[in-house]
Parts: sequence; C-alpha cells; structure tokens
Amino acid sequence: MATAAVLRGPAAHWVESFQKAREEGSGSGTWRGRWRRRSVISFGSKNRTIGVAAKNQQITHANNTVSNFKRFHGRAFNDPFIQKEKENLSYDLVPLKNGGVGIKVMYMGEEHLFSVEQITAMLLTKLKETAENSLKKPVTDCVISVLGTAFDPFLGGKNFDEKLVEHFCAEFKTKYKLDAKSKIRALLRLYQECEKLKKLMSSNSTDLPLNIECFMNDKDVSGKMNRSQFEELCAELLQKIEVPLYSLLEQTHLKVEDVSAVEIVGGATRIPAVKERIAKFFGKDISTTLNADEAVARGCALQCAILSPAFKVREFSVTDAVPFPISLIWNHDSEDTEGVHEVFSRNHAAPFSKVLTFLRRGPFELEAFYSDPQGVPYPEAKIGRFVVQNVSAQKDGEKSRVKVKVRVNTHGIFTISTASMVEKVPTEENEMSSEADMECLNQRPPENPDTDKNVQQDNSEAGTQPQVQTDAQQTSQSPPSPELTSEENKIPDADKANEKKVDQPPEAKKPKIKVVNVELPIEANLVWQLGKDLLNMYIETEGKMIMQDKLEKERNDAKNAVEEYVYEFRDKLCGPYEKFICEQDHQNFLRLLTETEDWLYEEGEDQAKQAYVDKLEELMKIGTPVKVRFQEAEERPKMFEELGQRLQHYAKIAADFRNKDEKYNHIDESEMKKVEKSVNEVMEWMNNVMNAQAKKSLDQDPVVRAQEIKTKIKELNNTCEPVVTQPKPKIESPKLERTPNGPNIDKKEEDLEDKNNFGAEPPHQNGECYPNEKNSVNMDLD
Repeated sequence: MATAAVLRGPAAHWVESFQKAREEGSGSGTWRGRWRRRSVISFGSKNRTIGVAAKNQQITHANNTVSNFKRFHGRAFNDPFIQKEKENLSYDLVPLKNGGVGIKVMYMGEEHLFSVEQITAMLLTKLKETAENSLKKPVTDCVISVLGTAFDPFLGGKNFDEKLVEHFCAEFKTKYKLDAKSKIRALLRLYQECEKLKKLMSSNSTDLPLNIECFMNDKDVSGKMNRSQFEELCAELLQKIEVPLYSLLEQTHLKVEDVSAVEIVGGATRIPAVKERIAKFFGKDISTTLNADEAVARGCALQCAILSPAFKVREFSVTDAVPFPISLIWNHDSEDTEGVHEVFSRNHAAPFSKVLTFLRRGPFELEAFYSDPQGVPYPEAKIGRFVVQNVSAQKDGEKSRVKVKVRVNTHGIFTISTASMVEKVPTEENEMSSEADMECLNQRPPENPDTDKNVQQDNSEAGTQPQVQTDAQQTSQSPPSPELTSEENKIPDADKANEKKVDQPPEAKKPKIKVVNVELPIEANLVWQLGKDLLNMYIETEGKMIMQDKLEKERNDAKNAVEEYVYEFRDKLCGPYEKFICEQDHQNFLRLLTETEDWLYEEGEDQAKQAYVDKLEELMKIGTPVKVRFQEAEERPKMFEELGQRLQHYAKIAADFRNKDEKYNHIDESEMKKVEKSVNEVMEWMNNVMNAQAKKSLDQDPVVRAQEIKTKIKELNNTCEPVVTQPKPKIESPKLERTPNGPNIDKKEEDLEDKNNFGAEPPHQNGECYPNEKNSVNMDLD
C-alpha cells in the first residue's frame, strides 16, 4: 500500500518507513480514517483478531489483547509516561534492543515480541482490508488525521474515565476489601462500567448507580455518583481546558472577539462541564451540529475527495501547518562555534521547501531538532542527523558553495531532500553557446516528485534574510538585506552603456567560466526511524502473519460451514424436508448430525481445514438428495404449468390457421405443420412424465427435473415462435410524384406523356443553364 497519510508531529516519522514498504500494487481507492483509542488487536491461538472497541474480547483475552498503544509512539521504554501507563495495561511491555517499547504476546503457541510500529501496521492493514471490502476496489492512499496546532495529549475521555476508576477502586477497597488493580479482568470491567456511567451523567444530574456482578471472588459490588460529584472529582482536568484554547488564539493571532462560531467535536465534549468551560471562554454558545464521533473522519473523507482524481468537489483549500518549530544546527568550517537557524517556524505552511547555502571545504553535518522542546509532547526533541558527503574545495582553494534543500513534505515529515555543490569550470568561448542550456538546467537542483511550488532561498553563512519565492513571485518574510536589494536594483541603462563604450578603450577578454551543480549524497540518521534490515524483517514477519490469518480464516470458514449445515438440516428435517426422506434414513441422518455436532465441540474443536471439508462432504452426500427433492417438488409444478400454457397457445394458433383465419393465411401450410407436430410431441412427452411422476412418492428421486422441463419450453419456443410471428407481406399503393412546376400526376400518366413527347425539346426550368446554348438566360436578381 503506497500510504499517503497526513500526519503531523514527532509521531509521524516512523510512517515514512512503512510508506516505502507498502508499495504492493496500484488502485484508485482512497481510505479515510482517524486514530481511535479504542482500537484493539487480540492475538488468538493461531491468528490475530483486529477490531474497534471489541470490549468482550478484550476482557476474555485480556493478557493477549493490545489496546491504547497510540501514545507509545516516539517514546523510549524508560520514559516516565510509559512506566506510569504500564501499571494500567492488561498486556506486558518490555524494552527492545534499541530502547523502544516492545509488546509481549502469545501467538501460535509461542511468545512473541512486537514493536509499537508493528502493532500499528497490523491495525492499518486491517483497516485497509475493511475499506477495500466496502469499496470493492484496491486502496492505495489514505488520509489519517493526527492532532496538531494546540492540544493537550493528556486531556481526553480516557483521562476522565481514569478519575472514576481511581475513585471506585478506593471505594471498593474500603467497602468490600477488594483490590481491583490486582486482577486485570476486574479492572477492565470497571473501566467499561465507569465509561457507561460517565455517558449517563452527561444527560442525568441525579444519583446514578454502578453495579457489577461477580466482580471479584464471586462478590457483587455497587456504588453511585452524580454529576456534581463527578465534576468535583475531575476539577483538575477541567482547569486544563483553557490552556490549549489560549495557546490556539496566540498561535493564530486572533482575539476572542474575532471568533464568530465554535464547533466542538470528540466524545469528551458531551460532558456538560466541558461545554460550559468552552462556552465561557469564548463568550458565546457553542455549536454541536456535527456528530462528535464522526466529524474528524468526515474531514478526512473530504480531504480524500480533494486529493483523489476520481472526485470533483467544490473549491476548498486546506493548508496544513508545521505544529512545532524546527531548527538546524551545524559547526562552522574550521571553527569551534556552532550555527543555529530556525528553518520552519511554528504553524509554517506545509508542504514547503527551502534552499540553504553553505560555504564549505569538506563534508559537514546538520542536526535537525524541535526549537521548543517544552512545547513538544514527547521527551525527545531531536529529529535526526544529516551528513552532506563528497564536499571539496574549489581548485583555487576557495570554499565551495553547497546548496542544501530542506523540506517538510505532505506527511509532515522533515527531511533534507537534496544537496548540490557549485563548481566553476573554465571553458572555451565557442563551447558556451552549446552549453548554455545545460548550464541553466544544472543550476536548478532536481525536485522531489512531490515538491510543491513553495521554495525559499536562504544564505545561512552570509546571514542574509530569507526571500520567499512562490510561483515565480518573490515576497519577503523580513526586509531584504542591503546587498541583495542593491544587486537587484542594478539595471544598466542602454544609452549610458553605449556612451562608455565610445569613450573607453576595449577591455581584454576574460576567460569564460561554466557553473556546474554536482549532486551530493546525504546520509540520514533519523531518530526512531526503522533501519532497513529491521524494516525488511518486520515486513517479512507481517507477510507471514497475513498468510497465517488467511489460512486460519479458511479453516474457521470450513468449520463454520459444518456447524451451519448441522443446525440448518436438523431443523428442516423436522419441518419442510420431513416428507422427502424415508423414516429409516431420517433417523440415521439425525443421528449422524448429532454425532458431528459433538465432534465439533470435542476432538474437532481444533482440526485442520481438510478435516472439516471431509466432514461436510460426508453430510452432504446424504443431505443433498433430500434438499434436491424438496426444491424439485417446489419448482416442477410451476414449470409444468408454464409448459402447458405454451402448448395451449400454439395449439390455438394452429386451429385458427385451419379455420382460415385472416391473421395467419400468409403462413405456408408446411410451416404450420411443423408447429402442429412439435406441439403434439411435447404434449405427449409431458403427459408421460407427469403420469410417471404421479406414481413416485416424495421421498424418491423425481422422474423429471425442473431444468428438463425448462429445456423443453425453450425447444418448443424455438420451433414455433418464428413461424407464428411471421409478418404479413406489405401491399404497396400507387405512388404520386410532384412535378417541379405543376400538380401531382400519376406515375402511369407521366410515362404515357413521356412517350407522346418523345423527341421534343426538353422543358426549361428556372435557373437551369445549358452549356451548348448560344443564347444566355436572362435572370432578375433581387
């Protein structure tokens, strides 16, 4: 899958690796989606069951079900956040060799260790499969929305749930002497009930009960809470709501008065206290016209339609932004001091490219990092290191000009895309004319396939202010330097130049210099990016698991087919199929069905696919004839009735022909005899098989089947229909022709008139000219 996900922030960097790995064909479908905290992956004994909010399964296979793993991206195992979350998880977290977060599960009877990236890839693969099944076409691109701009990653519905869980854990420990955190299944059930209670309190202000049967040690537990108690319990969370709102206004350079409408989305916005805080902050009523749970996915769908060539939408521009400022740091050539430059400010438009110019005599290193580490919701502020290689000084010993292109692409991923070194090569004058075009092309570094029109030139060594070039128009983000401005304003006057040429003696010719751009390799080492070998191993592992899932699905389908056949036939043998099987076979078949059912839930619980296929064939060998007899008894009378109607139809036409009916007197007698013969033969066949079938009982195989009767109807129609539908020959009436200058006359009269006038001069028509005539024709022209 060539994933084109719209991701923003540090967690987006790992997607680039999977983007390269998912190129497995082409298609035209586009998928939309969003991260959901309820997405879970459960590892069974032989396959993976992936779903959304699979709560019952999450409790049944608690230790082998992975959920709430989204926030683990971009974090090390020893991160305090990971250590805190680890206590409330039903599955085990372990450190990986690279210091990342690993998830330990049992799969195929063995212990397996998966990275967070692998688990996420499994979920995306399943969502892709679901989308393809719905769209009936392959999916090659997707849009995934990840929160950006101003947000608090620790302020959401899950955090409100945790407050309730902590409250009731303490209450149950005091009231029932039960420690809910000691048993993960009990804790998961408490999470579910607290979530339900939270939703109920959003619409009810009275006391609401919380009851859980057989919570722990066969004990039932109960509690209660009302909305005011809940708001008091979550006061700390509610105070955090205004912080991202202030940040949002600050980043957008707006005031509260500038906001005309406020639309809230997300499940947690249904909490009345949350609505009140937001409404109070903006000083106006908030809007809830959109479905809070689907609004983000609908926005992704709109973005899909905009990006897809298969849809035509109204003009609607979406400009993505860089949520966190990004800077570069480097060492000066032959100096100990470091240079720092912020290449992308906060909320800078994306995708966007900039070109930086360095003066260097040898290879050098650039380090990219987030300029404001405190504003990034991850402990790691570094993005990666980039080494520009094969840099050398000019032949005269001067420093080389190295142009480095930095870019934030459409996925929100920062990278140094290209680097080139400017070389001055002396050349002869006669070579310049033929190489002029090549020089112009070489001066422009090659663009990436997804490069946009926004390219900014920046001279980092000279300290000049950046000049933005957009669509061949230059607009400055800050006042241009005096040097650059003066150079741009130097426009020679033609007359003055001519005067100088007259007064001054001719100058000696200077040697011609050709400027060539040499592409330079870049070694990129991104933080948290998967290595090539590790990525290939992950891809291979995922491929094996997909194949295993496919085999397991086929095995389960075969098992379910046997189970369905048993239940379906057992019910119908005591109902509509009862008359179509003899008593002895009836009893034997019921016994076989019961034995098969027992086998399915005992030794047949975990058999190979072929075992279920063989078992189904054994049952169908007895059941199929019974089913066929029932179906034939339903369809055969209908076919006989249709055949009888066709026979009556053609027999009536033959009788009308014998009675000299005018409708059929144009048909040849030999043709009608074929119709009569066919009708008689088919009627005789039908009478014979109907008599033979009448002698058979319902539990015996039929003498004739509905398909045979249908074939007879077709043969009868093919023989008789072309004869009886022959059209009558048309009788042509005398035609009247209009002469050019006279009334209509009969064709015979015209022929007679032509004979009488044989040899006479032909009449002259208006405007008709004869080339052999000596006299010209006079015509009046109006």
